[in-house]
Amino acid sequence: MSAQLPGDEIRYVAIGDSFTEGVGDDLPDGGVRGWADLVAEGLAEVSGKPVRYANLAIRGRLLGPIIAEQLLPALDLSPAPTLVSFNGGGNDMLRPGTDIPWISAETEGAMRRILEAGSEPLLLAGANPTAGLPGGGRVKAKGDELVVAARGIADRLGIRFVDNWSDPELAHRQYWSNDRLHLAPIGHRRVAANVLRGLGYEPPAHWVLSAEPIPRPGRREQMRYTREHVLPWIQRRLTGRSSGDGRSAKFPDWVRVEPASGGRPGADFGR
Repeated sequence: MSAQLPGDEIRYVAIGDSFTEGVGDDLPDGGVRGWADLVAEGLAEVSGKPVRYANLAIRGRLLGPIIAEQLLPALDLSPAPTLVSFNGGGNDMLRPGTDIPWISAETEGAMRRILEAGSEPLLLAGANPTAGLPGGGRVKAKGDELVVAARGIADRLGIRFVDNWSDPELAHRQYWSNDRLHLAPIGHRRVAANVLRGLGYEPPAHWVLSAEPIPRPGRREQMRYTREHVLPWIQRRLTGRSSGDGRSAKFPDWVRVEPASGGRPGADFGR
């Protein structure tokens, strides 16, 4: 069963952090695309009709600010959204003392608010980057626990859940950008395909969803990675800064996404 009948207008809004904003899928103008943009494009293509799309996600956001700053504006969009995708907690997992029961309770509360507003919630687990991260084993244990909690929420509420965390293909290096924390363009495309299938649609046939394997990093590459990515991340944590400081949502209101034509991406995101 699909999330929306092809004849109905789809109004899709995405909320979350860098995963949903699209960090790692860079555009020539300095912006980012990402899986949520691609889902909007795919929905337009499979329905054959324009889709209204908004994306309120901002990189670096913890779960609390995602709910406090993005959920109500998403539900207040006019006309009201028919579909709201939600992912949060990834940045919480990277910090010590992660409160898994609190994340689960807050997430369930957000899903209930979406349902009460008359929209369909779509709960997502982000992709699993831990194979390439220092101390990744500790983060993986938290992520595994959160996936179990998210699946329980979906079962209790009868809502859709797309588990990218458990996609074994996404664990491979070729799906990740140089910082190893954010998906590469091919990774975002694979997540978009997972989401479309979770909504009951097949992804467009022209999408490329796999990539050639990348060898394990050598010592020199590992040192460069630590210098360029790990140390700046630690510095931001020590100074209380976030990669999202001063940033605003890329699509805070509805944009029109047209169906693809000629087998090429047909979305117009106002760029």
